[in-house]
Amino acid sequence: MNYTGVREVEVVVIGAGQAGLAAAFHLRRVGYVPDRDFVVLDHSPRPGGAWQFRWPTLTFDKVHGMHALPGMELTGADPLRPSSEVIGAYFERYERTFGLRVHRPVSVTAVREGGGESPGPDAGKALGGGRLLVETSEGDYAGRALINATGTWDRPFWPRFPGQESFGGRQLHSSRYQGPEEFRGARVVVVGGGTSAVQQLTEIARVAAATTWVTRRPPVFREGPFGAEQGRAAVALVEERVRQGLPPQSVVSVTGLPMTEAVRRARESGVLERLPLFARLTPTGVSWEDGRTVEADAVLYATGFRPAIDHLAPLRLREPGGGIRMDGTRAQRDPRIHLVGYGPSASTIGAHRAGRAAAAGIGRLLAATEQPAEEEREWAGSLAS
Repeated sequence: MNYTGVREVEVVVIGAGQAGLAAAFHLRRVGYVPDRDFVVLDHSPRPGGAWQFRWPTLTFDKVHGMHALPGMELTGADPLRPSSEVIGAYFERYERTFGLRVHRPVSVTAVREGGGESPGPDAGKALGGGRLLVETSEGDYAGRALINATGTWDRPFWPRFPGQESFGGRQLHSSRYQGPEEFRGARVVVVGGGTSAVQQLTEIARVAAATTWVTRRPPVFREGPFGAEQGRAAVALVEERVRQGLPPQSVVSVTGLPMTEAVRRARESGVLERLPLFARLTPTGVSWEDGRTVEADAVLYATGFRPAIDHLAPLRLREPGGGIRMDGTRAQRDPRIHLVGYGPSASTIGAHRAGRAAAAGIGRLLAATEQPAEEEREWAGSLAS
């Protein structure tokens, strides 16, 4: 669908991963109609959010903490089927069942004040001050509120080291990992202490000539069940950062690594013997300040992601600390903007709750700030002129 003019809706949802679909479900549940009152825009080629890009050997039984979308359980999945296929099919069925009418592939390039003026720190405090103009590859949308659910997949974090340009082997981020076979017979250094690093390292170790695991901090492995109390404590730590306007940490970064049977075997075999972060890359490997060296054919950076929110830059939502100060899911600088899948809602269970909270908050805001029809017509005319 291609729009030549500006299309007015009540709410624009950017992103159709776990958080975006949860938000769309709850908008629909409180009475908003898809493609009339709200629109869901997703830049991915097909349903599945970031899951559709996961490596083929990550089967569904290895998925860490996948929670169901609201209103529909994920049942009967083959545990040995790739998670990208299982979750992609589940998301597709979910979109179809609830008639969410996701527009894809659509890229959002910028979100700005509808009048084209640069907003100050108090912009948007009164909704009557203007709509939000969402510029996209299929035309522009004008919304009275926005739910941003763009996640992190599009912003892989690449650390910088001296000598990176001189390394003669292959360097790649874990987001481009396609399975262990591409490393058969190679000497591989894996950088990072998260779940993806451990999963990919244990796969690679079965076929590689040698593996080396390096992390910035000693990894913490979590034994036993992870209950509601531990989950609330972990979320609270992340929530405090975004409340202060600091860049968010992932929830997983404060929960520790789950001690699965596969992880236990890898530790016993020595695969998960960790070294501190090296100081530099050399033409043939990596080296430390104490003179230690490791020869390598490839360096895999499983170093995580950053929030994909560059399109929100015209709204000037960032604080001096580099993050967006949040009150729940709402950006404190502009109550029209809700971020789901950001900070404490970046986990799959958090995304569900955040989607519900964002839909409720926007519903209250729009109901309290209904614009007169004449003001709406004047606004539309100013855009057309």
